[in-house]
Amino acid sequence: MKKARNEQPEEQEQFLENAEAFRDYIRSQTRRALVEEFEQELRSLCGDPYVRGNDSEYQRAGSAPSFVMTKGGREPMQRPRVRKANADGSTVEVALNSWKLAQSPDEWEDATMRAILCGVSTRNMPKLRASEFAGQSKSEVSRLWKRKSAELVEQMQQADLSDFDLVVLMLDAVVLSTGLVATVALGINAEGEKRVLGFQVGSSENKQVCRDLLSNLSRRGLSTAEGRYLFAVLDGSEALKQALLEVYPNTLIQRCLVHKERNLQGYLSKRHWGELAVLFKRLRKCQGKEQAEEIAREIESFLSDKNAQAKASWDEGGEELLALPGLDVTNLLHRSLLSTNCIENIFKNLRQHIGKVCRWRESTDQADRWMASGLILASKGFNRIVGHNHLPEFIAALERKAISARAHVESGLRLGAGICCKSGRKVEMWAGGGNSSLGTGLHGVTF
Repeated sequence: MKKARNEQPEEQEQFLENAEAFRDYIRSQTRRALVEEFEQELRSLCGDPYVRGNDSEYQRAGSAPSFVMTKGGREPMQRPRVRKANADGSTVEVALNSWKLAQSPDEWEDATMRAILCGVSTRNMPKLRASEFAGQSKSEVSRLWKRKSAELVEQMQQADLSDFDLVVLMLDAVVLSTGLVATVALGINAEGEKRVLGFQVGSSENKQVCRDLLSNLSRRGLSTAEGRYLFAVLDGSEALKQALLEVYPNTLIQRCLVHKERNLQGYLSKRHWGELAVLFKRLRKCQGKEQAEEIAREIESFLSDKNAQAKASWDEGGEELLALPGLDVTNLLHRSLLSTNCIENIFKNLRQHIGKVCRWRESTDQADRWMASGLILASKGFNRIVGHNHLPEFIAALERKAISARAHVESGLRLGAGICCKSGRKVEMWAGGGNSSLGTGLHGVTF
């Protein structure tokens, strides 16, 4: 038994030697196949070697040291040279098509991008796998990253969105550095699938930046089904709200309860945070509009004798804090749609990706490139939202909301009738509804 234990390392060493010999054999066979391929193309251009009387305009011109790209990285190999005769008697060197393919850097570029997206610095790339990145300078890796990440920006910011059945839109911003903020849009479709729709980098989360982001989404075909409200979850930013209602006026806005609770904690003493957390937990688990309004009244009563500013902050949220419970759908959707946690989770992964950036250069497209690559990387782990099986019920509630709002406007109080002084036609005047997203005031209907 003791002898068998001693023999095991020797057998393992012999196996490793055989494995190394096998890899050498595969490498040599690869080189042999490449040489045969080069020779075949040479014969098709220049004919057989050492044969006189060849009328081809191509001729062999020896070889030069070079390399080919394999899965192991750069492999040294002699490059066959061919020259072509011109009409004036001069010659020019031409490259073999098979050699161009053998030198294709696709394998190396794919390995480089995988490493960078997994968090490896471009400066430390050769330390990852020396064989795979042999001969590649740090500057070459950086130039590749710049070129490839620019392609990712175009992929994200110009993709067609007309086939995305948008049901829920979430908007939030992440701070990259002082004076550099990226606003991100996340969409959820009728199947509960999440998709990063786009982003916009600016100095802050202001209205102009938000409008540019949403206008870009609209231009790329993002829209909701006709006769259905869009459901949006916001963090309370007034700039986001105004820009959203300008581009997508028929929108039902739900304020993020996590942001609101955090905001109220800033006004209250820490000894009241526990009771506040219990009330918000009940609000997130409530079922239906009546129960939500009852808990909202309890929160209002709790804040009224604690802090006037906290009470004003709660009142500022208004009906937007209870938009989802007000639809009377199952509370199984509350976990996903009562907060912006879906997009906050993206930011958590994004910060790991962009954490290696020491200096942001606002005068370049650096922020766009890092945002696009980070968001695409974060999207790889997307799952459908919790409660996605109940989205048909949720969509039906949004459709009923749109019908109700339209009926509310059409059934406004009639003010009277008169004759238009210009056209002479009869005009009836109506008082509009009170829905801010559908407009207020007087509406003229002609007959």
